[in-house]
Amino acid sequence: MLRKEKMFTRKFSAFIPGKNKKSIFKQLLDIFLELIQHTGGDIDEAFNWLKEIDDEYKITTSDYTLEDFKNELEEKGYINRDSKQSFKVTAKTTFHIQSQTLDLIFKKIEKGGQGNHKTNVSGKGLDYGDELKNFEFGDAVENIDFSESIKNAQIHGSMDNNSFDLKEEHLLVKEQEHLSQTSTVLMIDISHSMILYGEDRITPAKKVAIALAELIKRKYKNDTFDVVVFGTDAWQVEVKDLPYLQVGPYYTNMVAGLELSMHLLRKRKLPNKQIFMITDGKPTCIKEGDGYYQNSFGFDPKVINRTMNLAKVLLKNDIKVTTFMVTSDQQLREFVEEFTELNKGKSFFTGLNRLGEFMFYDFEKNRIKKTR
Repeated sequence: MLRKEKMFTRKFSAFIPGKNKKSIFKQLLDIFLELIQHTGGDIDEAFNWLKEIDDEYKITTSDYTLEDFKNELEEKGYINRDSKQSFKVTAKTTFHIQSQTLDLIFKKIEKGGQGNHKTNVSGKGLDYGDELKNFEFGDAVENIDFSESIKNAQIHGSMDNNSFDLKEEHLLVKEQEHLSQTSTVLMIDISHSMILYGEDRITPAKKVAIALAELIKRKYKNDTFDVVVFGTDAWQVEVKDLPYLQVGPYYTNMVAGLELSMHLLRKRKLPNKQIFMITDGKPTCIKEGDGYYQNSFGFDPKVINRTMNLAKVLLKNDIKVTTFMVTSDQQLREFVEEFTELNKGKSFFTGLNRLGEFMFYDFEKNRIKKTR
C-alpha cells in the first residue's frame, strides 16, 4: 500500500463556551470520524492530525484532553485494542460513519442541488407523475384525476339543456411511476492519481459509496448493491470496509473492473442492472496472460480497444454504465464520450463537490418507470 499523503484540508471553528452546544467529546468525535476516513482507518495518524487541529482551534481544555477523548472513545466502543495492543476501529464507528455520511450528502443536495430525494412517506414505492392519459379498462378508479376529467368533459362534452354529462371517454388518469428493483455495482477508481496533484479524490468517492449503500439499505431493501475497486486489477470490497479504503501505486485497469462488475450483475436475479463508475483517468492497463500489459501514458490502442469492446458486450447484456468523471481532463472526456456512445450509457463531469448530488439524482431517476 502506498503511504498516505497528508492533504486533509478543512476549516474548523474555535470552541466558544456557551455558543457551541455540542460537548467537547461530540465535537472531537465528528472530526475524528472525518479524519479516520482520510487516513484509511489509521488511528495513530488520525490522532496526529487531530492534535494539529486542536493546537490551532483549542477544542480541548485542561479538564478534558485528547488523551481523555481517546479513553472515552475506547470506553464507548468506538475503538478497541487488538492482540498487539494497537487501536483498531470497531463496527460501531463504521455504523456511525455510514449513518452520518448519508445525512451529510443529503444536506448538501437540499441546499440547492438537483432536488430533495428524502421522503417520510411509506408505501408500495408508487408515486404520481405529471402526465395524464385517457381512462382505459383495467385502470384503478382511485387514479382518476376528477378535476381534470371534469374540465375535459366541459371542453369536449355536450352542454345541451344546461345539463352536464361526464362520460367514460372524458375520464383522465394520472400515470403512475413505480420504482423498479435494481442491481447496482459501483466501481471506484483507486489508481494513484486519485490522491495526486494536491487533491484528495478518493475520500469523496468513498463518502458517496457509503451514502449510496446506506440509502439502498434504508429505502430500497429489495435492491442489491455491490462495490468494486479497480487499480492494476479489480476486486470486490464490502460496504463495511469502504470508510477505510486506500489508494495505491496502481495503474487504471478499467477492463478488469467492468468484467468483475458484469460477473456480479449476471448473478443477480433482478431485471434492471447498472454500473456506476467513478474515475479520474484513462485506462492504462489490462490483464495479459499471467501478467499485465501497462502503459501509464494512456490511450494505448491495445488497452483502449479492449475497453471499447467491453462497452459493447455490456450493452448486449443490457447493462448500462454511467460514468462520473471527477477531473476535467480533455482526453478523459473524449474517451468517456466514445465509451458512453458505444454502451448507450451516460456520463457526467461532476467535480468532487457535486459527485454525490449527481449520483443520487441519476440513481433514483434510473429506477423510475412509467406504468399505466
